[in-house]
Amino acid sequence: MVETVRTPGTASEVERKRALVRRESADGIVRLTLTRGDRYNPLSRDMITGLQAELDALAEDVTARVVVLAAEGRGFCAGHDMAEMRAHTDDPVWQNTLFAECNNLMTTLTRIPQPVIARVHGIATAAGCQLVSMCDLAVAADTARFALPGVNIGVFCSTPAVGVVRSVGRKRAMEMLLTGTPIDAATALDWGLVNRVVPDEHLDTEVDELARAILAHSAPVIANGKRAFYAQIDQPLDTAYAVAADAMVRDLSAVDAAEGIDAFLEKRTARWPSTRSGD
Repeated sequence: MVETVRTPGTASEVERKRALVRRESADGIVRLTLTRGDRYNPLSRDMITGLQAELDALAEDVTARVVVLAAEGRGFCAGHDMAEMRAHTDDPVWQNTLFAECNNLMTTLTRIPQPVIARVHGIATAAGCQLVSMCDLAVAADTARFALPGVNIGVFCSTPAVGVVRSVGRKRAMEMLLTGTPIDAATALDWGLVNRVVPDEHLDTEVDELARAILAHSAPVIANGKRAFYAQIDQPLDTAYAVAADAMVRDLSAVDAAEGIDAFLEKRTARWPSTRSGD
């Protein structure tokens, strides 16, 4: 079962916040779009609540196979809402709640069963860069820029670093953190922060091709594999292998493995029993 935490609030409050994230679905692909493009889609508490609500709902949606996280406007996400944070610099309870909610959002991206692809254009800075790092995959426009610039305003990007360092490694993350200097899309690709970089006009096509490559495979196998990947990645070697072996036993014991192996031996395309409909 996917572990999720519901954000408190009345149904109307949650719906108002969910309006900050537009949801569109087609052929098993769900696109979640941040809609505050006029402000570079800051991760205000309302935005975090809205995105959390959408991800929690997706965790239970068996028709959703792949999630694309996108954004409106000139950039992907500029991080936390600076005006909102400045208004609460004397309120440690509010600050702790903000980061607890944001941390939960970031880990939820790894907990839901569907692969999540970040569609990145423009800037992705601070918690926006963190958001990219916590998605399973990321495709960036060649004009995208990434940064952990908190040091420039007197707030070290400590929480964004948690996700970014797991993508790019210690030395590269520390360079971003200590200098605040942005890196371009080509560097982000070389460092492992994103999977692919394409011209801006090809961004949607590339994201769609990647999503459809995932759709060709068994949904339960993908979900089990994603769960096992994150369960083992930070564990000691012996524990990691035990988690991975259990995941493979789960796969081999399910109906899709029998079909997949038979299809391989018979040199034909697999027809996954778990995802068939009407036959």
